[in-house]
Amino acid sequence: MRQNVPDTLTIIPARMAATRLPGKPLRLIGAKPMIVQVWQRAMMADIGRVIVACDGNDIADVIKAEGGEAVITDPALPSGSDRVAAALAIIDPDKTVSQVINLQGDLPEMKPEMLAALAQAMAVSDAEVITPVAPLKREETALDQVVKAVVSWPEEDGVGIGRAHYFSRAAIPFGGICDQESGEAARMWHHVGVYGWQREALDQFVKLKPSPLEKAEKLEQLRALEAGMQIAAIAVDNAITGIDTETDLTAATLRISL
Repeated sequence: MRQNVPDTLTIIPARMAATRLPGKPLRLIGAKPMIVQVWQRAMMADIGRVIVACDGNDIADVIKAEGGEAVITDPALPSGSDRVAAALAIIDPDKTVSQVINLQGDLPEMKPEMLAALAQAMAVSDAEVITPVAPLKREETALDQVVKAVVSWPEEDGVGIGRAHYFSRAAIPFGGICDQESGEAARMWHHVGVYGWQREALDQFVKLKPSPLEKAEKLEQLRALEAGMQIAAIAVDNAITGIDTETDLTAATLRISL
């Protein structure tokens, strides 16, 4: 069913040369490759055109066999953001597209409604970038693989479109807790690595060198903050985690097959 959101271009960057899980996009989750799982969920969001930006024919052929669109970009591109920008330059050289969602290719459990909510927020926000955050679980606080976001909100905690002030692998802000059972307000947020970009901001971003905070935290979005870009945030119920290892792959396969 068509969502009540404006048309939004979604680009899924994917490459075969992942160091910790080689060939990751084509690894099977159930009966389907991971990249197909992600593409299908993006299509289910029903918010507009979905394109896979890949580094070769291996991925492109799989997506095209499913009836999808794929664009081959330079395998040497350093990040997903660079791959999304390169794909945009190929498919829309006249820059008629003003907004795009960068959906990571290793999120096979992406919820279509999260993408629809992001598209809705992009339609009303003037921030250069907008991204989802979810309440942080207490057991995630000390995990450096879980990225935390410091967000201020216009109303009650997690209501409306917020503003992201910083991202870190450390537990921030100091003293923040998230205890849904007790009903206390969530002041710590788990960042979900999906981005809605204004086209001009993305084009500017990929021309910038990695920034000091980005290199310290190993978080690309800090380059945007250091460049003075505003990152907006929307609250979602649950975080979606990426697939980086064999253990992640096995766990995701079990969850998706249930």
